[in-house]
Amino acid sequence: MTRLLTAAQMRAAEQAAMAGGSVSGAELMERAGQGVVSALVQKWGRSGASARRAIVLCGPGNNGGDGFVVARLLHGLGWEVEAFLLGDPGRLPPDARLNHDRWCGLGTVGQLPFEAAPRLADGEGVLVDALFGTGLTRGLGPEVAQVLARFEAPDYAGWYRVAVDLPSGLCADSGRRIVAGGQAPAFRADLTVSFHAPKLGHYLAEGPELCGTLEVADIGLSAAPDPGAVRLVEAPGVPLAKRGGHKFGHGHALVLSGGFGRTGAARLAARAALRIGAGLVTLGVPGAAQMEVAAQITALMMRRVETAADLAELLADARLNALCLGPGLGLDRARDLVPVALAARRPTVLDADALSAFSVSPEMLFGALHDGCVLTPHDGEFARLFPDLARALAEPAQQGPAFSRVDAVRAAASRAGCTVLLKGPDTVIAAPDGETSVHGAAYARAAPWLATAGAGDVLAGILCGLMARGAAPMHAAETAAFVHVEAARHVGPGLIAEDLPEALPAVLRGLGA
Repeated sequence: MTRLLTAAQMRAAEQAAMAGGSVSGAELMERAGQGVVSALVQKWGRSGASARRAIVLCGPGNNGGDGFVVARLLHGLGWEVEAFLLGDPGRLPPDARLNHDRWCGLGTVGQLPFEAAPRLADGEGVLVDALFGTGLTRGLGPEVAQVLARFEAPDYAGWYRVAVDLPSGLCADSGRRIVAGGQAPAFRADLTVSFHAPKLGHYLAEGPELCGTLEVADIGLSAAPDPGAVRLVEAPGVPLAKRGGHKFGHGHALVLSGGFGRTGAARLAARAALRIGAGLVTLGVPGAAQMEVAAQITALMMRRVETAADLAELLADARLNALCLGPGLGLDRARDLVPVALAARRPTVLDADALSAFSVSPEMLFGALHDGCVLTPHDGEFARLFPDLARALAEPAQQGPAFSRVDAVRAAASRAGCTVLLKGPDTVIAAPDGETSVHGAAYARAAPWLATAGAGDVLAGILCGLMARGAAPMHAAETAAFVHVEAARHVGPGLIAEDLPEALPAVLRGLGA
């Protein structure tokens, strides 16, 4: 299991190792530099580039010390290297000062901001950002912005850009740029090499865009579990295979539909619930839309649900063991039906209109929710239910650690008393007890084609189908997010929402189900 660490958790892991005598700070710095050089040389060589030269930008802390190790190791490989330091070498931390002095035995150290332009320019080379990394708590000032701007010039268009631990300017805990003086400059890397474990900022907000490719180097720290760490969802969290049994042994999901002309979203959700393995799926449809739905479905079943009383009567059948309300439901219909569904105390997915219908008085919804519920808002729906948390996310990040999507979703889950899944490329899932995970559709698992109408309805259906099969809300949400992205990656460019349920059989086979 991969854990996503905060900057404070990473510091604690390093300090525990040093306090235990298993490693020194200088050894950790050497290992970090070796990890960067190994990844850098492999990626740079694979690109077909021939130039063996580098400019290394070193900051005033231990990230700068890592940079001096990188400069020395590249020099030892026969590279032409220029190193520059931001700040006074006499004020470097001891381990960073040690590596500064070791580099000085091999080459000079220029001053940042530049007293003189780097000798190396034009053509090809590698630019290494070892300015701030995860230790950054404030925005980059105009002097650093000036340095970064220099490397946006045409002379450096062919240079490969590498960040040590984290691109400078990016908050390690939130993935947000930190603002200074109304500006938020940040290094944009082709490759980011982090240490021990990825950080939250590598996966949240702008992190993936600024990091380029992410590599994590092992520097020999203990992988002891941290109960406060956030999990990275990398695989299904529940069994997906069927091992025989009756269809009712795999659950019966109920998806409620909107009226005439508004049934498509619910049909998408219902088909996804069936494809993910629910034994049966019924669409609850108002009378005016029954002909429309009947013309579109075969394996799905349909029952007339016009009023709250109709729904209550239908839910007297205990075999209907998971509910999905929201996709295309309509706001008035949602206000009528959601309280009845929640009173039935079944595992329930609330999405779309089932969330927006309570934007005027979210407390009415929160008071009716139970721990078997999962809310699946996108950013707009999240803002309607949790306006204060959304405002905190929207405000410029003035210092690190900045308020993050993890902070927001944890607070939302606690307030709602149920699992919350905030959709996006950086999907965050939290349970009311604080258990949190991130599903990152980023790096090798990027799926930008999911930005299409109806994709969220399919996610809600997958989640409902998994809960019908008996999965607990948190694990069902994690698995649904993972499978949803796998289906999108299977289809690829040109994806529309209707493709996602049809991709699930191939995805499930690939996962050994």
